Amino acid sequence: MNLKRGLAATLLGAALLGLLAGCSGSAGGGSFANIPAGMGYAEGAEIYFAHLEASDAGVAEKLTAMMQSPVLLVPSLAQIPAEYLATVYVFENGVSGSGPFGFQADVFNAPPGSPDYTPLRKLVVVRWEEGAKARVLKSVQEVEAAQAAGEVQVSEPGVVINMPFITWEGGKR
Repeated sequence: MNLKRGLAATLLGAALLGLLAGCSGSAGGGSFANIPAGMGYAEGAEIYFAHLEASDAGVAEKLTAMMQSPVLLVPSLAQIPAEYLATVYVFENGVSGSGPFGFQADVFNAPPGSPDYTPLRKLVVVRWEEGAKARVLKSVQEVEAAQAAGEVQVSEPGVVINMPFITWEGGKR
């Protein structure tokens, strides 16, 4: 299994290097592409990330409109085995904010530097229960605690999104 994960990570890394090389304006480097960034949370800290591709047409359209930059439709992302995916929690209601539904910013597990980091994220939709005191959650542990307390429900629509981090606690690109 580790060999498969290593091979998948190597192939993904090679694809990202190819994408980045295509964005470079000169062979010597130093040129940059402008990609809009979203703000979210990982392990309680603010992070910034890009939305590059999504496996679902509706999600790609929603993110394209939100970011005012094309998010490409790549249906084959949905075929990636679950063990190669990290998670992004997106809030469908609750505290108003910058998330795709107009509520709080997304929450990510497995930031860069963790052994499970990958930019490929399964979408988990979080919905606050009627009567629960909605608040901003900034870590997976807070989401899980709210779920265990019956304050939120989560659902997995089977969507995968390529969301590489741009900045994170202790690092940046």
